[in-house]
Amino acid sequence: MSSIQKQASSSSDGCPNIDDRKRKRMISNRESARRSRMRKQKQMEGLVNETSQLESGNAMLKQNIDAARQRYIEMESANNVLRAQTMELTERLRSLNSVLQIWGEVSGLNVEIPEVPDPLMKPWQLPCPVQPIMASADMFQF
Repeated sequence: MSSIQKQASSSSDGCPNIDDRKRKRMISNRESARRSRMRKQKQMEGLVNETSQLESGNAMLKQNIDAARQRYIEMESANNVLRAQTMELTERLRSLNSVLQIWGEVSGLNVEIPEVPDPLMKPWQLPCPVQPIMASADMFQF
């Protein structure tokens, strides 16, 4: 009977030790899982914030692109008008030069008539002085 009591007492002494370890491990695992969930939640919140910031930036860039596209269309339209006016004025000048040449031949006066260059072929080599084009800061704002 004494051997049975020893076994019972040793197993009852060992159980609290094993139960304490299991309980501590369970508490530690729960705390670790809680910290892991909190880290994941913070990471998810950060990603959601970053997503909203990127979407906001993307929307602003789209607006800027649309505004620039609209200004481009307006400038292209204005350039087309100016090209048409240039061609019209060039034709008028050629016509006036031919009238002046005929008048010079009829009157017998020697009239020097400069050649009319094609303004659309080499617009960077205009024969007359060009007034500078002033740019303002608001032209380049988006």
